[in-house]
Amino acid sequence: MKIVVLGAGIIGVSTAWHLLQRGHEVTVVDRQPAAALETSHANGAQISVSFCEPWAHPTAPLKVLRWLTRDDAPLLFRPQLDWHQWRWGLGFLAQCTMPAFRRNVGELVALGRYSHEALKQIVADTGIEYHRLERGILHLFSTQQDLDTGAAAAALMQHFGVDRRVLTREQVLVVEPSLRHFAGLRGGTYTPSDESGDAFVFTQALARQCAERGARFLFGRDILALDRDGGGVRGVRVCDRESRELATLSGDAYVAALGSFTAPLLRPLGVFLNIYPTKGYSATLPLKRPEDASEVSLLDDAYKIAISRLGPEVRIAGTAEMAGYDTSLTGSTAQVRCRQLVQRYESLFPGVADTSAPRFWAGLRPSTPDNRPIIGRTRLPNLWVNSGHGTLGWTHGAGSGLALAELIDGRTPPIGFGFSGARRSGTV
Repeated sequence: MKIVVLGAGIIGVSTAWHLLQRGHEVTVVDRQPAAALETSHANGAQISVSFCEPWAHPTAPLKVLRWLTRDDAPLLFRPQLDWHQWRWGLGFLAQCTMPAFRRNVGELVALGRYSHEALKQIVADTGIEYHRLERGILHLFSTQQDLDTGAAAAALMQHFGVDRRVLTREQVLVVEPSLRHFAGLRGGTYTPSDESGDAFVFTQALARQCAERGARFLFGRDILALDRDGGGVRGVRVCDRESRELATLSGDAYVAALGSFTAPLLRPLGVFLNIYPTKGYSATLPLKRPEDASEVSLLDDAYKIAISRLGPEVRIAGTAEMAGYDTSLTGSTAQVRCRQLVQRYESLFPGVADTSAPRFWAGLRPSTPDNRPIIGRTRLPNLWVNSGHGTLGWTHGAGSGLALAELIDGRTPPIGFGFSGARRSGTV
């Protein structure tokens, strides 16, 4: 089939790769001049199969209320005059029950394992290098109460077959000796099977491999609308950003993988996805003393941030802000959150990184109320969706692309996940 993939982030490019592997003719369209320049560009770099708990939990509503007035809150909800934001919030509250939480964890773990194996296979087939570190992920706690909560979460994940180990301070320092100067360290949980790497480098390399295998990439094209014909889509209207030339691209099938922009694109077709953007931040710093920097990818529970080594640099990423489609770094809230990332790293690893000129970034995570991505067919038979991955786009990217390629070919992927148009209902 001739398939048009909309979006050239980790999700869209992974989908294109697996469609090419199955003999399809693929065109990828993106408004940016190259792949992975938006949400996939400077994320937390973690492949966190075993750290995938959704935000929606019975304790979440009270926490969100307490954080409403804090610019440095881990999850900041900024109410907008936007029905879609409020619809998302109501859906989130509906997921804040223990049965829903356990179901969502089970599906996210299943997709994560499937995706991790898919990623390993791509790496084996292509030889792509992306500052990969197979050292696990270590979650740090500063108080006994937080460590006890982390131990309870570890027990839940162990129920789903996840090897998440509870560690004392001394055991944490065996896993990552560079934390020896962190006086507030109480203990941690550790998943040795997780890893880290640069999603931007990986996605751009995979896009090049796709192009070498015949995929056509149309960069610098604004996607204006999808045209409907009877019961399906007959084409996608695009505009060249430089020449302003208009064109309509046609195919046998269309895949919407535009992250947070997937939902507004599909609404005129009567396809309503409960996906809303969550703004995340990162800071990338060059290392002055790389020998004293951490190798294991870290999660800091106190500040809800991730710290990952990327060769000669370190990436600090985190926080979540629901404030529409704004990605600016100039507002007071953005400046507070950016400074917080650098200051926290300096407090954990004093003098290890050059904090004088950090590269700050903000991107929009396409979030669903239950954190489960929407993968599968819409109500229009030739329109497919691969979006809503939230903070787990890098973790679930390779497997989501593989799963959607299987679905398009009429197969059901062998994982316990509710795909749109199949087992999952009420989403599309």
